[in-house]
This record gives sequence, C-alpha cells and structure tokens, in this order.
Amino acid sequence: MTPSLTPTVVPARAAVEAWMRQFQDWLCYQLETADGGGVRFSEDAWAHPGGGGGLTRVIQQGRVLEKGGVAFSAVWGEISAQAAQQLLMPDARYFATGVSVVQHPRSPRVPISHMNVRYFEAGNGEAWFGGGLDLTPIYVDVAQARWFHEQIEQVCQRNDASYYARFKQWADEYFYLPHRQETRGVGGIFFDRLTVDRDGSFEELFAFVQDVGEVYGRAYGTIMRQNAALPYTEHETQWQRLRRGRYAEFNLAFDRGTRFGLETGGRTESILMSLPPQAEWHYNLTPEPGSAEATTQQWLRQGVDWLAA
Repeated sequence: MTPSLTPTVVPARAAVEAWMRQFQDWLCYQLETADGGGVRFSEDAWAHPGGGGGLTRVIQQGRVLEKGGVAFSAVWGEISAQAAQQLLMPDARYFATGVSVVQHPRSPRVPISHMNVRYFEAGNGEAWFGGGLDLTPIYVDVAQARWFHEQIEQVCQRNDASYYARFKQWADEYFYLPHRQETRGVGGIFFDRLTVDRDGSFEELFAFVQDVGEVYGRAYGTIMRQNAALPYTEHETQWQRLRRGRYAEFNLAFDRGTRFGLETGGRTESILMSLPPQAEWHYNLTPEPGSAEATTQQWLRQGVDWLAA
C-alpha cells in the first residue's frame, strides 16, 4: 500500500511525533520509487539513554542513490547546563522529535540533498519548530536550481509571504563554509526556533513544517528522475568526491543537528549517516579557468537570487 500523508488530531507533542513517523514512511517510499532500482531502505531501531529513541532507515547501492538516510527520532531527557548554554536551550530538560534526511547519489549529475524538520519542547514549557532543505549540486545547473527555489517559494507563499526571503537568506548564512568562503551548494531555506505563539499558532507552524517536508520529497524525486540517466566521466566522479569532502566538512564542523545529537548522547551511527560513502581531499586543488568545475565554484556564494538566475 502506498504511504499517505494525513493530518492527525491529538495533543501537540503526540501530533508532531505521529506525523514525523508517518512522514518517514511516505518519504522513504517516494525516494525508493524515484530510485527505481528495486533497492529498499533497511531500518534500525534504537533507544535513547534519557528516554525515547528512533528509527534510522538507510538505502545503499541503489540505481540512483549510492547512500541515503531518512532518520526519525523522538527523544527526551536532560543535558548538562554547559551543553544547554552552548545549544541556546532555555532549560536543560527537553523533548525533541524530527526527521533528518541526506541523500548521496552515485552520479555526479544528481545533486546531494538535505532536509530536516524538527520540533522541540524545553522543560520550561517553551516550544518551537525548525527545519530546512537545500540542494548541493556537484555541477550547478542554473535552470534546475531556479526550479528548485520556485517550488520552495510557492510553499512559503502559501504559509507566510515573508518566509521565503527570510529563510532563504538564513540558509545562505547557515549552509556556508566560512573557512572555504563558499556556500555548501545552491541553498534553499533554513529556519530555527519558530516559537509557538510568538511566531504563529501551533497549527500554523506545524502546517508549514509539513509543507516543507512534502515539497522536499516531491521536488527531489523529480530531480532524481530528470538527472539519473545523464552521462558522466571519471573526471567528473573525481570532482564529486572532492565536493563530498566539502559536505563532510560542513556536517562535522558546523551542523547544529550533528552537535545536538552528539551533545545529548544520541546514536552515533544515526547522527553520522549524513556523511558520504566516499570523499577526497586534495592539497590546494584549483579548477582550471573556464572549466565546468570553475563555473560551479563561481556559483557557490551567498546572496544569489536563484528565482531570477
């Protein structure tokens, strides 16, 4: 039976957790279908030492996806005061649920993708949503980057006219490697601490998060299908491994979800599922002027108006 996405009417925390579980099912089905190779996600259930746990699903050696993960978690507990301060948590006690996604295709013509949606409750009663999605092409296709941003902009417009401009800028600032002075890819949107009551009602913010998850599944599935059969060379695969190295640098050094998971005693295998299966680092590698690699490098900057590109 095809998984579906339907609303759930139960108390806030339980409603979000139930939808996150359902969304994981739906998204895995979407990705398996777009991959088209008959490979299915394996699943691994785990328990959190403080309370709760999660279900990590991983696909490997698919037709399109060399390695991908869709991880659900719903955990609670208490972290140290120092960790709470570093993570800007108003209380050491917390409940957190979410779905985190990273897909690493085998072809350098299919972009790496990321999506995360999450909900937090602090012990003092404060509750907020966060999330985002972005695209990391190995070779930037300007028309495809524009289309990807158009899909996101439409979702934002349905929920709040200010969201796209605000969250696109936030993504440019967040998905950025300051030591490289380059963006991770062509961006998308990023938002954090959309606090219930201050930034909108629970129902409004939850609806937006659901829309973000759904647009990711549909948009990335479309890109997978469009790009899967494009030819590529060993030279382009070598460039892919270099760009994967940049991706690993960001996730290990700057990603907030990675930090939160490690600080709260999360499951290491699930936290680090976002890392690529193969990556390379070369000393002082500079693309040849005028090459496709150099052109891509020029697009990896903050502030690009992809809707007008």
